Amino acid sequence: MDIVKEVLEKQQQTLQKYKPITVEKPLEPSIDVGHMMVSDPNYFDDEQMKADREKYVLDLTRDNVQLLINSIWQLPTERVEESIVAKLPEAKAPLPRARKLPVPKPLTKWEEFAKKKGIKKRTREKKVYDPVLDKWVPTYGYQRYKAEKEKDWVLEVPQSDPYRDMFKEKRDLRIERVAKNEVARMKNIARAKKIATPRTGFVGPESASAKQLITASNIAKASTASVGVFQESLPNDKQARGIGVKELMPGEKRKKKTSSLAGEKRRNMEIVTKVLNKKPKIDVDRAISLQKAEARAEREEDDGVNEGTRKKAGKGGKKAKAFSRKKPKGGQGKRNHSKRAVGRKRR
Repeated sequence: MDIVKEVLEKQQQTLQKYKPITVEKPLEPSIDVGHMMVSDPNYFDDEQMKADREKYVLDLTRDNVQLLINSIWQLPTERVEESIVAKLPEAKAPLPRARKLPVPKPLTKWEEFAKKKGIKKRTREKKVYDPVLDKWVPTYGYQRYKAEKEKDWVLEVPQSDPYRDMFKEKRDLRIERVAKNEVARMKNIARAKKIATPRTGFVGPESASAKQLITASNIAKASTASVGVFQESLPNDKQARGIGVKELMPGEKRKKKTSSLAGEKRRNMEIVTKVLNKKPKIDVDRAISLQKAEARAEREEDDGVNEGTRKKAGKGGKKAKAFSRKKPKGGQGKRNHSKRAVGRKRR
């Protein structure tokens, strides 16, 4: 009996470690099973929080998680490979985006042209059969280049130029084609970001358009010391046209922009507003110096008035002389004969 009692006591102690799955709260928490989120509107218990903060928060979190698990077990379930899976419903609470909405990628020149003309992109096969090599080769990629190199292991040289390197020409054409595609890609990026690009920039005469060549020729002519005045013209020479051509040529002045009545009125209003709202500048040092000068003048004036009043009171009022200083008597001072006198000589 003692053994049975000990086993029952141990089992009871083990069960006390685990809390029940039923949770009771004064206010019912809102549970969003779609987001697997629980919002608890109940107030905190200040006494338990002050007594043991960590234990109180841990118990509170455990209760809310238990409520969420109870809601999940109430959903319809199904078995998938020896596992029970619950179908979550649609979310109730709208959550804000962490980042802004993605901007659609700008179309390239060819994509805009194809969209305008209704041209649809054809899907190409990843591999095509090559009858020369008698095997399937990739349509594009570095493996395609290897296949072409293996196929063109020998090239015919023209009889007129037996020392012509055909492999080098083929390699140069491929490099130029890659460079042209890269320039087109960079131009598409610049056009999408509204960045100004040079009008006369091109890879070579083979890839440049007629308009670009004419513009480059006109700029080269105008780059002389006489700004193209004495430059000989070529037969059937054409002048470049278009916006910005004259600005590219040295020595050419830009035309004045035509101003409208509304624009002129707006500029005048901006000038008037700027003038009226302009605050006067205050020179603190100059103001202090002026104040000191005025105070000094007032003190000197007061001293002169007081001195005149004292003289009048001491020498009998109106008969008192304005200057009481005596004239010096002659012959009392010693004259230095070696020193030359400056000024008019007295007689």
